[in-house]
Amino acid sequence: MSDPFDYDLFVIGGGSGGVRAARLAAGTGAKVAIAEEFRYGGTCVIRGCVPKKLLVYASGYSEAFEDAAGFGWTVGETSFDWAKLIRAKDAEIMRLEGLYAKNVAAAGAEVFHCRAEIVGAHDVRIVGEDRTVSAKHILVATGGAPFVPDFPGSEHAVTSNEVFDLPSLLKRVLVVGGGYIACEFACIFNGLGSEVTQLYRRDMILRGFDNDVREHVSTEMINKGIDIRYGADVASVEGAGPYTVTLNNGDKVETDLVFYATGRKPATKGLGLEAVGIEMTKGGAIAVDGFSQTNIPSIYAVGDVTDRMALTPVAIREGVAFVETVFKANPTKPDHSDVATAVFTQPEIGTVGLGEEEAREAGEVEIYRAAFRPMANTISGRDEKMLMKIVVAKDTRRVLGVHIVGHGAGEMIQLAGVAVKMGATKEDFDRTVAVHPTAAEELVTMATPV
Repeated sequence: MSDPFDYDLFVIGGGSGGVRAARLAAGTGAKVAIAEEFRYGGTCVIRGCVPKKLLVYASGYSEAFEDAAGFGWTVGETSFDWAKLIRAKDAEIMRLEGLYAKNVAAAGAEVFHCRAEIVGAHDVRIVGEDRTVSAKHILVATGGAPFVPDFPGSEHAVTSNEVFDLPSLLKRVLVVGGGYIACEFACIFNGLGSEVTQLYRRDMILRGFDNDVREHVSTEMINKGIDIRYGADVASVEGAGPYTVTLNNGDKVETDLVFYATGRKPATKGLGLEAVGIEMTKGGAIAVDGFSQTNIPSIYAVGDVTDRMALTPVAIREGVAFVETVFKANPTKPDHSDVATAVFTQPEIGTVGLGEEEAREAGEVEIYRAAFRPMANTISGRDEKMLMKIVVAKDTRRVLGVHIVGHGAGEMIQLAGVAVKMGATKEDFDRTVAVHPTAAEELVTMATPV
Protein backbone atom coordinates (compact mmCIF):
# COMPACT_ATOMS: atom_id res chain seq x y z
CA MET A 1 0.00 0.00 0.00
CA SER A 2 1.45 3.37 -1.03
CA ASP A 3 1.96 6.21 1.45
CA PRO A 4 -1.08 8.51 1.33
CA PHE A 5 1.10 11.60 2.01
CA ASP A 6 3.81 13.25 -0.06
CA TYR A 7 5.78 14.02 3.10
CA ASP A 8 5.85 12.86 6.68
CA LEU A 9 6.62 16.43 7.75
CA PHE A 10 6.38 19.81 6.06
CA VAL A 11 8.03 22.68 7.95
CA ILE A 12 7.06 26.26 7.18
CA GLY A 13 9.83 28.61 8.26
CA GLY A 14 13.60 28.21 7.99
CA GLY A 15 14.68 29.78 11.27
CA SER A 16 16.43 28.09 14.15
CA GLY A 17 13.44 26.06 15.41
CA GLY A 18 12.19 24.98 12.00
CA VAL A 19 15.60 23.99 10.67
CA ARG A 20 16.45 22.00 13.79
CA ALA A 21 13.14 20.12 13.64
CA ALA A 22 13.53 19.41 9.92
CA ARG A 23 17.08 18.14 10.34
CA LEU A 24 16.27 15.85 13.26
CA ALA A 25 13.09 14.51 11.71
CA ALA A 26 14.90 13.75 8.45
CA GLY A 27 17.54 11.97 10.52
CA THR A 28 14.92 9.47 11.66
CA GLY A 29 14.29 8.47 8.05
CA ALA A 30 11.14 10.55 7.70
CA LYS A 31 10.44 12.27 4.38
CA VAL A 32 10.75 15.96 5.21
CA ALA A 33 10.35 19.24 3.35
CA ILE A 34 10.98 22.78 4.54
CA ALA A 35 10.07 26.12 2.98
CA GLU A 36 11.44 29.59 3.72
CA GLU A 37 10.33 32.66 1.80
CA PHE A 38 13.15 34.99 2.86
CA ARG A 39 16.54 33.63 3.95
CA TYR A 40 17.44 30.47 5.85
CA GLY A 41 18.57 31.17 9.38
CA GLY A 42 15.52 33.19 10.39
CA THR A 43 15.44 36.30 12.54
CA CYS A 44 18.31 35.25 14.79
CA VAL A 45 20.88 34.66 12.08
CA ILE A 46 19.80 37.16 9.44
CA ARG A 47 18.54 40.22 11.35
CA GLY A 48 18.62 39.44 15.03
CA CYS A 49 20.96 37.91 17.59
CA VAL A 50 23.98 37.24 15.38
CA PRO A 51 24.36 40.54 13.49
CA LYS A 52 23.38 42.40 16.65
CA LYS A 53 26.18 40.75 18.64
CA LEU A 54 28.65 41.67 15.90
CA LEU A 55 27.57 45.30 16.22
CA VAL A 56 27.84 45.05 20.01
CA TYR A 57 31.46 43.93 19.65
CA ALA A 58 32.15 46.81 17.26
CA SER A 59 30.60 49.39 19.57
CA GLY A 60 32.66 48.24 22.54
CA TYR A 61 35.97 49.29 21.02
CA SER A 62 35.38 52.99 21.68
CA GLU A 63 35.66 52.38 25.44
CA ALA A 64 38.45 49.83 24.97
CA PHE A 65 40.60 52.47 23.27
CA GLU A 66 39.98 54.84 26.19
CA ASP A 67 40.71 52.19 28.82
CA ALA A 68 43.94 51.12 27.12
CA ALA A 69 45.64 54.38 28.12
CA GLY A 70 45.39 53.51 31.80
CA PHE A 71 47.27 50.29 31.12
CA GLY A 72 50.17 52.03 29.42
CA TRP A 73 49.05 51.91 25.81
CA THR A 74 49.21 54.94 23.57
CA VAL A 75 46.36 54.76 21.10
CA GLY A 76 46.53 57.11 18.13
CA GLU A 77 43.70 58.82 16.35
CA THR A 78 40.82 56.44 15.80
CA SER A 79 38.00 56.43 13.26
CA PHE A 80 35.08 54.17 12.52
CA ASP A 81 33.90 52.93 9.11
CA TRP A 82 30.24 51.84 9.23
CA ALA A 83 30.24 50.58 5.65
CA LYS A 84 33.24 48.33 6.31
CA LEU A 85 31.54 46.85 9.39
CA ILE A 86 28.32 46.17 7.48
CA ARG A 87 30.22 44.50 4.61
CA ALA A 88 31.97 42.22 7.08
CA LYS A 89 28.67 41.53 8.84
CA ASP A 90 26.97 40.71 5.54
CA ALA A 91 29.72 38.27 4.57
CA GLU A 92 29.42 36.42 7.88
CA ILE A 93 25.62 36.28 7.67
CA MET A 94 25.80 34.97 4.12
CA ARG A 95 28.17 32.24 5.29
CA LEU A 96 25.85 31.21 8.10
CA GLU A 97 22.80 31.32 5.84
CA GLY A 98 24.51 28.95 3.43
CA LEU A 99 25.35 26.56 6.26
CA TYR A 100 21.74 26.49 7.48
CA ALA A 101 20.36 25.59 4.06
CA LYS A 102 23.23 23.18 3.32
CA ASN A 103 22.93 21.31 6.61
CA VAL A 104 19.17 20.80 6.43
CA ALA A 105 19.52 19.52 2.86
CA ALA A 106 22.41 17.25 3.87
CA ALA A 107 20.18 15.72 6.54
CA GLY A 108 17.83 14.59 3.78
CA ALA A 109 15.13 17.28 3.80
CA GLU A 110 13.85 18.79 0.59
CA VAL A 111 14.49 22.52 0.67
CA PHE A 112 12.20 25.12 -0.89
CA HIS A 113 13.22 28.77 -1.22
CA CYS A 114 9.74 30.21 -1.38
CA ARG A 115 6.59 30.88 0.59
CA ALA A 116 4.31 28.06 1.75
CA GLU A 117 0.74 28.27 3.04
CA ILE A 118 -1.52 25.82 4.84
CA VAL A 119 -4.62 24.96 2.81
CA GLY A 120 -5.82 21.94 4.77
CA ALA A 121 -5.14 19.86 7.84
CA HIS A 122 -2.62 17.88 5.78
CA ASP A 123 -2.13 20.14 2.78
CA VAL A 124 0.44 22.81 2.00
CA ARG A 125 0.56 25.06 -1.03
CA ILE A 126 4.09 25.77 -2.21
CA VAL A 127 3.47 29.26 -3.50
CA GLY A 128 6.67 29.65 -5.49
CA GLU A 129 5.91 26.51 -7.49
CA ASP A 130 2.12 26.96 -7.51
CA ARG A 131 1.42 23.41 -6.40
CA THR A 132 -0.08 21.70 -3.39
CA VAL A 133 1.49 18.81 -1.49
CA SER A 134 0.28 16.69 1.39
CA ALA A 135 2.00 16.02 4.70
CA LYS A 136 1.17 13.76 7.62
CA HIS A 137 2.41 16.50 9.96
CA ILE A 138 2.84 20.24 9.44
CA LEU A 139 5.10 22.38 11.63
CA VAL A 140 4.76 26.17 11.63
CA ALA A 141 7.98 27.94 12.65
CA THR A 142 7.67 31.35 11.02
CA GLY A 143 8.88 33.36 14.02
CA GLY A 144 7.93 36.95 14.74
CA ALA A 145 8.37 40.41 13.29
CA PRO A 146 8.80 43.92 14.69
CA PHE A 147 5.95 46.36 14.39
CA VAL A 148 5.52 50.12 14.48
CA PRO A 149 2.31 51.58 15.94
CA ASP A 150 0.25 53.92 13.77
CA PHE A 151 0.93 57.63 14.27
CA PRO A 152 1.48 60.63 11.95
CA GLY A 153 4.81 60.01 10.25
CA SER A 154 5.17 56.39 11.32
CA GLU A 155 6.34 55.52 7.81
CA HIS A 156 9.66 57.24 8.60
CA ALA A 157 10.52 54.80 11.41
CA VAL A 158 12.87 51.87 10.94
CA THR A 159 12.95 48.63 12.93
CA SER A 160 15.47 45.87 13.56
CA ASN A 161 14.58 44.55 10.08
CA GLU A 162 16.15 47.59 8.41
CA VAL A 163 18.71 48.86 10.90
CA PHE A 164 21.43 46.40 9.88
CA ASP A 165 21.40 47.74 6.32
CA LEU A 166 21.58 51.49 6.92
CA PRO A 167 23.84 53.07 4.28
CA SER A 168 25.68 55.13 6.90
CA LEU A 169 25.97 55.69 10.63
CA LEU A 170 23.81 58.67 11.53
CA LYS A 171 24.85 61.42 13.93
CA ARG A 172 21.61 61.57 15.93
CA VAL A 173 19.47 58.53 16.72
CA LEU A 174 16.14 58.38 18.50
CA VAL A 175 15.37 54.94 19.97
CA VAL A 176 11.77 54.25 20.99
CA GLY A 177 11.13 51.45 23.46
CA GLY A 178 12.39 50.09 26.76
CA GLY A 179 12.81 46.38 26.10
CA TYR A 180 16.06 44.56 25.50
CA ILE A 181 16.20 45.29 21.76
CA ALA A 182 15.72 49.03 22.29
CA CYS A 183 18.29 49.14 25.08
CA GLU A 184 20.83 47.08 23.16
CA PHE A 185 20.62 49.33 20.10
CA ALA A 186 20.73 52.48 22.19
CA CYS A 187 24.06 51.20 23.56
CA ILE A 188 25.30 50.11 20.12
CA PHE A 189 24.67 53.50 18.52
CA ASN A 190 26.08 55.29 21.54
CA GLY A 191 29.25 53.19 21.46
CA LEU A 192 29.71 53.85 17.74
CA GLY A 193 29.54 57.58 18.31
CA SER A 194 25.94 58.61 17.64
CA GLU A 195 24.05 60.99 19.92
CA VAL A 196 21.31 58.77 21.33
CA THR A 197 17.97 59.72 22.82
CA GLN A 198 15.81 56.87 24.13
CA LEU A 199 12.10 57.23 24.83
CA TYR A 200 10.20 54.89 27.10
CA ARG A 201 6.58 55.47 28.04
CA ARG A 202 6.92 53.75 31.45
CA ASP A 203 9.08 54.64 34.44
CA MET A 204 11.96 52.16 34.06
CA ILE A 205 13.50 50.22 31.17
CA LEU A 206 13.66 46.42 30.90
CA ARG A 207 10.27 45.57 32.32
CA GLY A 208 10.16 41.98 33.56
CA PHE A 209 13.76 41.94 34.77
CA ASP A 210 14.85 42.21 38.41
CA ASN A 211 14.42 45.81 39.59
CA ASP A 212 18.00 46.16 40.83
CA VAL A 213 19.20 45.07 37.40
CA ARG A 214 16.91 47.56 35.66
CA GLU A 215 18.01 50.48 37.81
CA HIS A 216 21.69 49.57 37.56
CA VAL A 217 21.67 49.33 33.77
CA SER A 218 19.60 52.50 33.41
CA THR A 219 22.07 54.44 35.56
CA GLU A 220 25.10 53.17 33.65
CA MET A 221 23.49 53.88 30.25
CA ILE A 222 22.77 57.45 31.34
CA ASN A 223 26.34 57.78 32.63
CA LYS A 224 27.58 56.78 29.17
CA GLY A 225 25.69 59.70 27.64
CA ILE A 226 22.41 58.13 26.52
CA ASP A 227 19.54 60.55 27.05
CA ILE A 228 16.81 58.29 28.47
CA ARG A 229 13.48 60.03 28.77
CA TYR A 230 10.90 58.22 30.86
CA GLY A 231 7.16 58.71 30.53
CA ALA A 232 7.71 59.86 26.95
CA ASP A 233 6.35 58.62 23.64
CA VAL A 234 6.19 59.75 20.03
CA ALA A 235 3.18 61.80 18.94
CA SER A 236 4.34 62.53 15.39
CA VAL A 237 7.35 62.54 13.07
CA GLU A 238 7.84 65.22 10.43
CA GLY A 239 10.49 65.82 7.79
CA ALA A 240 12.42 63.82 5.25
CA GLY A 241 15.59 63.19 7.25
CA PRO A 242 16.56 64.92 9.45
CA TYR A 243 13.27 64.58 11.33
CA THR A 244 11.42 66.61 13.90
CA VAL A 245 9.80 64.29 16.44
CA THR A 246 7.05 65.71 18.60
CA LEU A 247 6.57 63.90 21.91
CA ASN A 248 3.35 63.31 23.82
CA ASN A 249 4.39 66.00 26.31
CA GLY A 250 4.89 68.57 23.57
CA ASP A 251 8.71 68.44 23.56
CA LYS A 252 10.47 68.17 20.22
CA VAL A 253 13.52 66.10 19.33
CA GLU A 254 15.61 66.66 16.21
CA THR A 255 17.06 63.40 14.91
CA ASP A 256 18.49 61.72 11.82
CA LEU A 257 16.99 58.30 12.55
CA VAL A 258 13.85 57.09 14.29
CA PHE A 259 14.42 53.51 15.42
CA TYR A 260 11.39 51.65 16.81
CA ALA A 261 11.73 48.66 19.14
CA THR A 262 8.40 48.61 20.93
CA GLY A 263 7.66 44.92 20.55
CA ARG A 264 7.32 42.03 18.14
CA LYS A 265 4.31 40.15 16.86
CA PRO A 266 4.03 36.50 15.79
CA ALA A 267 4.40 36.19 12.00
CA THR A 268 1.10 34.48 11.19
CA LYS A 269 -0.27 36.65 8.40
CA GLY A 270 -1.11 34.87 5.15
CA LEU A 271 -0.31 31.37 6.39
CA GLY A 272 -3.90 30.14 5.96
CA LEU A 273 -4.33 29.46 9.67
CA GLU A 274 -7.83 30.92 9.85
CA ALA A 275 -8.98 28.91 6.84
CA VAL A 276 -8.21 25.61 8.55
CA GLY A 277 -9.52 26.75 11.93
CA ILE A 278 -6.32 26.96 13.95
CA GLU A 279 -6.96 28.61 17.31
CA MET A 280 -5.04 31.78 18.09
CA THR A 281 -4.22 33.55 21.36
CA LYS A 282 -5.47 37.03 22.17
CA GLY A 283 -2.06 38.36 21.19
CA GLY A 284 -2.23 36.82 17.73
CA ALA A 285 0.05 33.85 18.37
CA ILE A 286 -0.69 30.24 17.48
CA ALA A 287 -2.20 28.51 20.51
CA VAL A 288 -0.43 25.25 21.34
CA ASP A 289 -0.45 22.72 24.15
CA GLY A 290 2.55 21.53 26.13
CA PHE A 291 3.69 19.39 23.20
CA SER A 292 3.50 22.31 20.71
CA GLN A 293 0.37 20.82 19.11
CA THR A 294 -2.43 23.06 17.88
CA ASN A 295 -6.12 22.26 18.02
CA ILE A 296 -5.67 20.62 14.60
CA PRO A 297 -3.91 17.35 15.58
CA SER A 298 -1.72 17.22 12.47
CA ILE A 299 -0.43 20.79 12.85
CA TYR A 300 2.21 21.92 15.34
CA ALA A 301 4.04 25.18 15.98
CA VAL A 302 7.31 26.15 17.68
CA GLY A 303 9.29 29.30 18.34
CA ASP A 304 8.28 32.94 18.40
CA VAL A 305 5.12 32.30 16.41
CA THR A 306 3.72 30.69 19.58
CA ASP A 307 4.84 33.60 21.79
CA ARG A 308 5.80 31.39 24.73
CA MET A 309 9.39 32.47 25.26
CA ALA A 310 10.94 34.42 22.38
CA LEU A 311 14.51 33.14 22.54
CA THR A 312 16.42 31.29 19.84
CA PRO A 313 17.66 28.42 22.08
CA VAL A 314 14.09 27.94 23.32
CA ALA A 315 12.79 27.62 19.75
CA ILE A 316 15.49 25.02 19.10
CA ARG A 317 14.53 23.07 22.24
CA GLU A 318 10.88 23.19 21.18
CA GLY A 319 11.86 21.81 17.78
CA VAL A 320 13.81 19.00 19.40
CA ALA A 321 10.90 18.15 21.73
CA PHE A 322 8.53 18.10 18.73
CA VAL A 323 10.67 15.51 16.94
CA GLU A 324 10.99 13.41 20.10
CA THR A 325 7.22 13.45 20.49
CA VAL A 326 6.11 12.89 16.90
CA PHE A 327 8.91 10.92 15.26
CA LYS A 328 10.57 9.06 18.14
CA ALA A 329 7.49 8.01 20.14
CA ASN A 330 8.94 9.78 23.18
CA PRO A 331 6.38 12.38 24.32
CA THR A 332 8.46 15.37 25.41
CA LYS A 333 7.39 18.81 26.61
CA PRO A 334 9.89 21.63 26.18
CA ASP A 335 10.99 22.95 29.57
CA HIS A 336 10.60 26.73 29.82
CA SER A 337 11.65 27.05 33.46
CA ASP A 338 14.95 28.58 34.63
CA VAL A 339 16.10 29.56 31.16
CA ALA A 340 19.29 31.61 31.32
CA THR A 341 19.53 34.59 29.00
CA ALA A 342 21.75 37.56 28.24
CA VAL A 343 20.97 41.12 27.25
CA PHE A 344 23.83 42.77 25.36
CA THR A 345 23.43 46.23 26.73
CA GLN A 346 26.56 48.03 27.88
CA PRO A 347 26.97 46.98 30.63
CA GLU A 348 25.82 43.48 29.74
CA ILE A 349 23.16 41.51 31.63
CA GLY A 350 23.14 37.80 32.42
CA THR A 351 20.13 36.42 34.27
CA VAL A 352 18.51 33.12 35.18
CA GLY A 353 15.55 32.22 37.38
CA LEU A 354 13.38 34.58 39.39
CA GLY A 355 13.91 38.25 40.09
CA GLU A 356 13.52 39.45 43.66
CA GLU A 357 10.03 40.85 43.15
CA GLU A 358 8.70 37.68 41.55
CA ALA A 359 10.36 35.47 44.15
CA ARG A 360 8.85 37.43 47.07
CA GLU A 361 5.38 36.71 45.72
CA ALA A 362 6.06 32.99 46.21
CA GLY A 363 7.49 33.14 49.74
CA GLU A 364 10.19 34.46 52.04
CA VAL A 365 13.55 35.07 50.43
CA GLU A 366 17.07 36.15 51.27
CA ILE A 367 18.87 38.54 48.94
CA TYR A 368 22.63 38.58 48.46
CA ARG A 369 23.83 41.57 46.48
CA ALA A 370 27.13 43.26 45.68
CA ALA A 371 27.92 46.27 43.51
CA PHE A 372 31.61 46.85 42.96
CA ARG A 373 34.20 48.24 40.59
CA PRO A 374 35.84 45.31 38.80
CA MET A 375 39.62 45.13 38.52
CA ALA A 376 39.54 46.00 34.81
CA ASN A 377 38.07 49.39 35.70
CA THR A 378 40.56 50.33 38.41
CA ILE A 379 43.66 51.68 36.71
CA SER A 380 41.71 52.41 33.54
CA GLY A 381 39.84 55.00 35.59
CA ARG A 382 36.40 53.86 34.47
CA ASP A 383 33.73 54.31 37.15
CA GLU A 384 31.33 51.66 35.82
CA LYS A 385 30.33 49.11 38.45
CA MET A 386 29.29 45.48 38.25
CA LEU A 387 26.24 44.08 39.99
CA MET A 388 25.91 40.55 41.33
CA LYS A 389 22.68 39.35 42.94
CA ILE A 390 21.49 35.99 44.23
CA VAL A 391 17.88 35.33 45.24
CA VAL A 392 17.50 32.49 47.76
CA ALA A 393 14.38 30.78 49.15
CA LYS A 394 14.63 31.17 52.93
CA ASP A 395 13.08 27.81 53.79
CA THR A 396 14.70 25.46 51.27
CA ARG A 397 17.89 27.54 50.74
CA ARG A 398 17.52 26.88 47.03
CA VAL A 399 18.92 29.53 44.72
CA LEU A 400 15.91 30.87 42.83
CA GLY A 401 17.69 33.42 40.69
CA VAL A 402 21.10 34.75 39.74
CA HIS A 403 21.54 38.18 38.14
CA ILE A 404 24.78 39.67 36.83
CA VAL A 405 25.43 43.05 35.24
CA GLY A 406 28.85 43.77 33.82
CA HIS A 407 31.54 42.58 31.43
CA GLY A 408 31.18 38.89 30.60
CA ALA A 409 27.79 38.56 32.28
CA GLY A 410 26.39 36.53 29.39
CA GLU A 411 29.26 34.07 29.57
CA MET A 412 29.03 33.73 33.36
CA ILE A 413 25.29 33.15 33.46
CA GLN A 414 25.49 30.06 31.27
CA LEU A 415 27.28 28.11 34.00
CA ALA A 416 25.25 29.71 36.79
CA GLY A 417 22.22 28.49 34.84
CA VAL A 418 23.40 24.89 35.21
CA ALA A 419 23.58 25.29 38.98
CA VAL A 420 20.14 26.90 39.23
CA LYS A 421 18.63 24.26 36.94
CA MET A 422 20.08 21.51 39.14
CA GLY A 423 18.50 23.04 42.23
CA ALA A 424 21.69 24.26 43.88
CA THR A 425 21.39 25.81 47.34
CA LYS A 426 23.16 28.88 48.65
CA GLU A 427 25.39 26.53 50.66
CA ASP A 428 26.39 24.79 47.39
CA PHE A 429 27.53 28.18 46.12
CA ASP A 430 29.28 28.93 49.43
CA ARG A 431 31.36 25.78 49.47
CA THR A 432 32.54 26.33 45.91
CA VAL A 433 36.09 27.70 45.95
CA ALA A 434 36.41 31.07 44.23
CA VAL A 435 38.42 31.59 41.06
CA HIS A 436 40.74 34.52 41.83
CA PRO A 437 41.16 37.20 40.65
CA THR A 438 37.89 37.34 38.74
CA ALA A 439 34.67 39.26 38.98
CA ALA A 440 32.78 35.95 38.98
CA GLU A 441 34.22 34.96 42.36
CA GLU A 442 31.74 37.35 43.94
CA LEU A 443 29.03 34.79 43.16
CA VAL A 444 30.51 32.35 45.69
CA THR A 445 31.79 34.80 48.30
CA MET A 446 28.68 36.83 49.19
CA ALA A 447 28.11 35.67 52.78
CA THR A 448 25.64 38.08 54.33
CA PRO A 449 22.12 38.76 53.07
CA VAL A 450 21.20 42.41 52.57
